[in-house]
Amino acid sequence: MAVIRTDARRRAACAIVALLLGSHWARGAAADDPSAGDGGVSAFYRWPGTLPPRPGILLRQEPLPAAHMIAHAAFGARILYTASAGAGPQRTIPVSGEVFLPAGTPPKGGWPVLAWAHGTTGIADVCAPSWRGQTKRDSAYLAAWLAHGFAIVATDYAGLGTQGVHPYLLWRSEGLAILDALRAARATAGFHLANRIVLAGQSQGAGAALGAAWLHPRYAPALGVRAAVLTGLVATIASGRPDEKGTAYTDPFDMDPSFAMLRFAGTDRASHPDMDPQTYLTPQGKMLLHVAQTACLHDMFAASAKAGITKGGALFSRSIAAVDSDMESHFDLPDGHITMPVFVGTGLADGEAGTQGQYLAVASMCAAGSKVAWHTYPGLTHNGTVNQSLADSLPFAARALAGEPIASNCASLVRPGKVEAAKRGVEFND
Repeated sequence: MAVIRTDARRRAACAIVALLLGSHWARGAAADDPSAGDGGVSAFYRWPGTLPPRPGILLRQEPLPAAHMIAHAAFGARILYTASAGAGPQRTIPVSGEVFLPAGTPPKGGWPVLAWAHGTTGIADVCAPSWRGQTKRDSAYLAAWLAHGFAIVATDYAGLGTQGVHPYLLWRSEGLAILDALRAARATAGFHLANRIVLAGQSQGAGAALGAAWLHPRYAPALGVRAAVLTGLVATIASGRPDEKGTAYTDPFDMDPSFAMLRFAGTDRASHPDMDPQTYLTPQGKMLLHVAQTACLHDMFAASAKAGITKGGALFSRSIAAVDSDMESHFDLPDGHITMPVFVGTGLADGEAGTQGQYLAVASMCAAGSKVAWHTYPGLTHNGTVNQSLADSLPFAARALAGEPIASNCASLVRPGKVEAAKRGVEFND
């Protein structure tokens, strides 16, 4: 259950996570750690020298392989940049990502920017989108923004591509990676990026983008972030609202085994870097952990199905409370007050993130006085909502960048019922 925390407890929790993440990376920087999912990527992702102490510095770039380019992109590059590992700006780590630029001449002042935060890919380095390429669904989504004249700045997040444990779903680390990628990319003269920015994310990335939106006025107020666009939102806001998302979305023993393993080996281990995951796992759990450390989400789905594992409980040989019981304090946003307009797109057939948690997050933002435009889509799934919502989110972003009034529907929220059946014949609506 989400609880109201004092500001002191919130600051302490964030400081602890920052210290742990930063110290873990420092220990692992000299050599890859296979137990953290390190390895399988090129030397581009390993920075051999001393890091600049300031976050948001571009370390290097290289052209993307032709196979990784997406429609309407005239330019694409991998980037490696410095980012804050936690709350303190003096502790920096290397993080990787991508930049795509649209065709044509940049408008006066530069291209408007979409800061893209990707959904769950896994926790291994090889799952970084800048290394493996964007999915077909995400390529179609980003191509639509490029076609409308947006440049794309897309972080991989800490620990994907680069060394160390990927702090899966930890909004502070992910949000800082987004904001520091924007700083680094905007300071690169050849990219011609305007200080007119829209945050966007799907699933894990929606929570990351929401984290960046919350952090923006506190951490990077000079960035001209005007709006946030979130689909398939995975986030909880510590507002005191009862947690009614259901154990399939909150309890590792009851959730899908692949997501349970990502939470255990990513979220929990990032917060407890000295734990030995092997000591908590059954033989089936050790098998799936190895897949998580060397492959990506759909490989985990396949391995779970082949082994007949249907629930996370089959992975664990004993209680994981010692490393998981504080997960909520690191996962929950402190409050729902967002200083920019927020678009949330929820498919009413979203059985992957669930609809109740998305409703609760929207309601918490509304209760905190945020301006939220919540759009629900009958029959659309977690995947299907991403591109189908463009008909609403692109005009929303255009209005926000133009400084036009954004209508909020907070006064007319309707809680969704049971997850619906998926519509047939809709692209990506699996």
